[in-house]
Amino acid sequence: MTAHPRMSLNQATIRHADFATALRVTRQAGIPAIGAWREPVGAVGLPAAAAMLADSGLRMSSLCRGGFFTGPDTAAALDENRRAIEETAALAAAGAAGSAPVLVLVAGGLPEGDRDLAGARNRARDAVGALAEDAAAAGVVLAIEPMHPMYAADRGVISTLAQALDIAEQFPAGRVGVVVDTFHVWWDPCLGEQIRRAGLTGRIASYQVGDWITPLPPDALLARGLPGDGHVDLASVSELVEKAGYHGDVEVEIFNEDLWRADPVRVARRAAETFDGAAGVPG
Repeated sequence: MTAHPRMSLNQATIRHADFATALRVTRQAGIPAIGAWREPVGAVGLPAAAAMLADSGLRMSSLCRGGFFTGPDTAAALDENRRAIEETAALAAAGAAGSAPVLVLVAGGLPEGDRDLAGARNRARDAVGALAEDAAAAGVVLAIEPMHPMYAADRGVISTLAQALDIAEQFPAGRVGVVVDTFHVWWDPCLGEQIRRAGLTGRIASYQVGDWITPLPPDALLARGLPGDGHVDLASVSELVEKAGYHGDVEVEIFNEDLWRADPVRVARRAAETFDGAAGVPG
């Protein structure tokens, strides 16, 4: 089996697989790239993970995730993100040609008892500024991921692509960009305009595809489906991203309890099949 040449399997889609298993099932499904997560990398240690990635022959499309800047201990958050920057650089260097030194940033939600949404967004902006030079020195791009507004309280106070770009455009494009994740942004009536805006300055650092399924499960974080299983016109968004100049790997990132319980080999193969049928990504 050979998957689409630009497809990447984000490890979140097979969340319970360890790093070695994730690499193996991705390769067996013919998928050429993987979106790595810090937790399974940390479980084996960075040197071992880098060696395993190099042996796999896979590209790394991104490392998830940094961020979570909005809590009370800013210094600790910055230190943790500096470690994430180092990990991103090491893994990108170990991956196959075309690996992307991209660190995905999730801003963080509101601390308990805090209702100052604007203040939390400002703290996220300031943290990106504090990390931009570190990322540049390591050759890493910080990629701000806007999240659907239903996550603003507990996970991501940056809710739209416009808000992410307002921060990213304060820095050189080679240092700070944005993530376009269809699950989080498909609803936005300004999406086309903002993707074009991102393309004008080369800000799209990562593109992730996931569908929006209803009814929403009790845990709204798990409301994602594989491409074609939900309501998102993925082909139209992919066309916008392509026209905006992004031609890199496209990650399938799905938070879904049923997929997590399934055999990761089957999930990887199904992801590859649905990607070809529904994602609308040119070869």
